[in-house]
Amino acid sequence: MATTDDGTRTTFLTEVKSAVTPRASLLVLGVLGLMTAFITSYTGAFHHPRPTGVPLAVVAPAPAGGQLVHSLDRLPGSPLDPRAAPTERQARQRIADREVAGALIVDPRGGTDRLLVAGGGGTSLAQALEQVVRPVEKARHRTVRTVDVRPVAPGDSRSLSSFYLVVGWCVGGYLCAAILAISAGARPSNGHRAVIRLAALAVYAIAAGLAGAVVVGPVLDALPGTFFGLWGLGALVVFAVGATTLACQALLGILGIGLAILLIVILGNPSAGGAYPYPLLPPFWRAIGPALPPGAGTWAARSLAYFRGSALTGPLLVLSAWAVGGTLLTLALSVFRTKDVTPA
Repeated sequence: MATTDDGTRTTFLTEVKSAVTPRASLLVLGVLGLMTAFITSYTGAFHHPRPTGVPLAVVAPAPAGGQLVHSLDRLPGSPLDPRAAPTERQARQRIADREVAGALIVDPRGGTDRLLVAGGGGTSLAQALEQVVRPVEKARHRTVRTVDVRPVAPGDSRSLSSFYLVVGWCVGGYLCAAILAISAGARPSNGHRAVIRLAALAVYAIAAGLAGAVVVGPVLDALPGTFFGLWGLGALVVFAVGATTLACQALLGILGIGLAILLIVILGNPSAGGAYPYPLLPPFWRAIGPALPPGAGTWAARSLAYFRGSALTGPLLVLSAWAVGGTLLTLALSVFRTKDVTPA
C-alpha cells in the first residue's frame, strides 16, 4: 500500500494506472510496433544485397553479340538484363540517360573488353556489375577493364551524399509538419488553420531546400551539378513529406506521426536506393522505393548531380503527387471536420 500527499492510501495497481494511462500504454505499444517494423525493414532490405535484372548494354559484332546477350541473360539468378546496342556511342548515351547501369564493349581485334559503369549512380551497383561480368569474361578466356564514365565527385564517398541529403530533407519535412500540427492540438481545427500551416510549411521547404543545397555544394563540395536544381528539388521533397505528414495527422491525430514515420523512415529510407541501388534490393523494397519520397528524391538528386538531369520526369511526378495529395487531403479533412462540429 502507498500513501498519497493527502494521506489517502492507494494500492500499487492504482499507482500504476495513474502513472501509465491507457492512452500512454497504446502509444508505447505503437512505438514498439514501429521499432520492430524499423528493424525488419532495414535488415530485410540490406542483409543480403544481390544483383537482379541489372540493365546492361552489350556492344559486340554479330553473330557473337547475340550469343553473348543470350549467355548473359541465362546466368543463374538472373543478375543481368542484357540489351544489345549497335555502337559504343549509343551504349554510352543509354548510360547517360540512366536506361542502363553499364555497358560491355567487346573488342573483336583483341582479348580485352571494356566494362563501362556509372559510379555516380551508386558505386555498390557498379562494383556488383563488375563482379558479375568478370567471371563471365574469364570463362570466355577474355579479360575485362572497368571504365567509370560517370565517376563520383571527390567529396562524395560511394555516391551516398545524394541519399543523405534527401534523408535530411525528409526528416526536416516531417518534423516541421509534426510541430506545426501539434502546436495547437493534434488535429487541425479548421480550414484556415490548415491553410496557414501549409503556407508556413512551404516557406520552410524553400529555406530547407536552400540550406541542403548550400551544405552539399559550396560548403562541402560533395555534389556536382546544378545548385538551383538541387535547391528546387529539396523544396519539393520537404514540402511533399511535410504535406503528407499534415494529412496523416489530420486523419489520425497524434497517431498520424507514427504513420508518417512508417511511410517515410521505415519503408521509404531503406528502399530509396541509397546504399544499395534498386537492382540490389529484394523485390518488395525494389518495388515500393520509386513510389515513395526518399526513393524519388534520391534518384532525382543523383540525376541532377551526375547525369545532367536525365530521367527526372518520373521522380518529380511522384514527389508532386505526394505534395498535392497531402495538401488536398489536409484541406479536405480540416474543412469537413469543421462542418461536422459547427452547431446547427
